[in-house]
Amino acid sequence: MFPKPKAELKPNTYAYESEPMVKATGFREYDARWLFGKEINLMGIQALGMGLGTMIGEMGVKQEIVVGHDFRGYSASIKYALISGLLAAGCKVHDIGLAVTPMAYFAQFDLDVPCVAMVTASHNDNGWTGVKMGANRPLTFGPDEMTRLKEIVLGAAFKLKPAGGYQFHENFPARYIADLTNRKPFARRIRAVVACGNGTAGAFAPQVLEKLGIDVIPLDTELDHTFPKYNPNPEDMEMLHAIRDAVLANKADVGLGFDGDGDRCGVVDDTGEEIFADKVGVMLARDMSAVHKNAQFVVDVKSTGLFVTDPVLQKQGVNATYWKTGHSYMKRRTHELGALAGFEKSGHFFFNPPVGRGYDDGLVSAIAICEMLQRAGNRKMSDLKNALPKTWSSPTMSPHCADEAKYGIVADVVKHFEAAQAKGEKVAGQPIRDLVTVNGVRVTCEDGSWGLVRASSNKPELVVVVESPVSEQRMRDMFEAMDAVLRTHPEVGEYNQKI
Repeated sequence: MFPKPKAELKPNTYAYESEPMVKATGFREYDARWLFGKEINLMGIQALGMGLGTMIGEMGVKQEIVVGHDFRGYSASIKYALISGLLAAGCKVHDIGLAVTPMAYFAQFDLDVPCVAMVTASHNDNGWTGVKMGANRPLTFGPDEMTRLKEIVLGAAFKLKPAGGYQFHENFPARYIADLTNRKPFARRIRAVVACGNGTAGAFAPQVLEKLGIDVIPLDTELDHTFPKYNPNPEDMEMLHAIRDAVLANKADVGLGFDGDGDRCGVVDDTGEEIFADKVGVMLARDMSAVHKNAQFVVDVKSTGLFVTDPVLQKQGVNATYWKTGHSYMKRRTHELGALAGFEKSGHFFFNPPVGRGYDDGLVSAIAICEMLQRAGNRKMSDLKNALPKTWSSPTMSPHCADEAKYGIVADVVKHFEAAQAKGEKVAGQPIRDLVTVNGVRVTCEDGSWGLVRASSNKPELVVVVESPVSEQRMRDMFEAMDAVLRTHPEVGEYNQKI
């Protein structure tokens, strides 16, 4: 009988080494994230593996699963604890070793395995760990599956059996790299800074792009799980500014920045200016819809309004649907609608055939960006960016807010703006034109300026994004209006970055 996990255990005690600890808040909307040692211990990870294996059996899916781990000092030990739980639940485990997350998704197809469990903290700071899971390729778990998994694990409702097996796939990355490079090299000479923030992608991204004929300038591609310079997160300005400096110093055509587990790609143009991922999405949508007429795209609620208002996309018959932020939500919606691609402001891009297999892969995104540059003839990345209608938009800004409080606060913020709209009140000096409440609240004013507040799905934070098609001042007005509502809640703390 495996014991029920405890919510808290004191480290350096007998109990900590003898009982599982799993904090309930680690079960997020579409994956799992904990502070390792403080919110989950190795026995807790083992319980997670037992729970996942049990749930796969409940779902009627073949109990066979791909497992990999990212480059953190503790990820391998976490993976092996997870594997021990999966084996106890009767799963056959296919271990692909050190990997970027999309490599694990690729392995589901390449090895013909239905399930995946990738041990990764993604772009989170050191100390965090987590697991991205799925049982129906190319999709990953959503709220229903995560809720059921939470019930099984916290209730220790495991169904264990001795049928498990283990297979290590030696040098599996070579198969992933071969798949990505099974195409003609680029005819256009593209000089690219390839930045990995010392994260897992450094082991793979430079050689993939070099094989495709890209002139690669490596930046922080050496693996170092202490992340000595900055967190590998291409949404953070610190990483984007480091890429900018390298682009300018090396006269590169583009800067490509990969996050900690390689499923996202950030972009800096040839002038050193960062292009937020939603604008990159508009550029790609323009390029792809010129080839694929009447293309459909899915975009998340944090993204620019240009997907609907851009005259080029309108002329090319594009249909864009806004949807919930989060890689699992976006992946599923893109799959359900059979859209050509899905674009998320965080940099998760989901390409369906003929470009990809429906899952998010930073290298597939990088290749699509280079294809766009090749089709652009003599135009530079900055030319493609400057051809978009001008808008002023913020990076993703995240004030701290405890997991236990954030959803309630967002619900209050939604009610506040719904009431304001009903009463005809103004926001940032203008009437509300539209409210979207599919994921938090996106408030659009009469002039098209908008602001978003939602709860982060994977960290104890809120998420704030603002944009204006009118001026930088209107963008700042929207931020002040959204922040003023948040400041009525003392539980909302300081921002990680602000405009």
